[in-house]
Amino acid sequence: MERDPRAFLWDVQQAALAIEQFIHGLDATSYADNALVRSAVERQFEIVGEALNRLSKVSPDLAQKIPNLREIIGFRNILIHGYASIDHARVWKIAVDLAPELKAVVSALLETSDRPPAP
Repeated sequence: MERDPRAFLWDVQQAALAIEQFIHGLDATSYADNALVRSAVERQFEIVGEALNRLSKVSPDLAQKIPNLREIIGFRNILIHGYASIDHARVWKIAVDLAPELKAVVSALLETSDRPPAP
């Protein structure tokens, strides 16, 4: 049985919320100096990218409502395959500037759906 496509949106929403919590109260320098937080944030971005990749396969129409879908999936690939050369400043900027926008889009999509997602 395939997962409800909205469950992938829920995964993205939860990962974005976790990123917000992990970086709360930090600045770029304290983020870069904290290996535990960096690892946690990177893992959540990996989840975001994987969930959106799967969503794009099971529900392309819904996935196309996500701005910068291909770039987000590509960022996940960079984190996983380019782990030895992660640019912490770039991850920080994405966490601060783009993750909140993604969370807002996904939350709006979830609010307009007629059934709750199955996690």
